[in-house]
Parts: sequence; C-alpha cells; structure tokens
Amino acid sequence: MKDKKYFVEIVIKKEKLSDNKLIFVANCPSLNIASQGKSTEEAINNIKEAIELYLEEQPEKFDELYSGEPPLFSVIEVTKNAKASNSIR
Repeated sequence: MKDKKYFVEIVIKKEKLSDNKLIFVANCPSLNIASQGKSTEEAINNIKEAIELYLEEQPEKFDELYSGEPPLFSVIEVTKNAKASNSIR
C-alpha cells in the first residue's frame, strides 16, 4: 500500500535585517512554523527540516494537513489606488 501524501504550504519572503543583510524567511502558516536562510534554497531546506521535526514530535498534526492533491496558490498585484473591478452598485 502506498503512503498517503501530505502537503503544507510555505510562503517565502525576502527581508532585510537591521544590518541591511538580506535573508529569506520561510513560513508555514498551517503549522505556524518559520525558518530562514541566506537563499531561497537554504530557507526551503531549513523549513522542510523544521516541519519534519515538528511532525515527528506531534504526529497528530498530520490530520490538519492537505492530503491527496497539493493546494493551488496564486499571487495578485494591487496598487494603492486600485478599485475593485467587480464592485457592487
């Protein structure tokens, strides 16, 4: 029998430290876990490790994760003066 697949979403943002050095912060909102790295690849590897350790200690959290198909995400661009294109009148 195949192992059930689980998916967690992560969000990676570039942030500037107080000394102006750039880091990449990886956040997993569904498990409330964050990690960081000097590159996106390092941040992803670090968040994977953090998630694996977290789930090893709290296996019941698997029930809160997506199973089957991965979730779909999108990014939209907005401007400060943007108006809703489908506004109700």
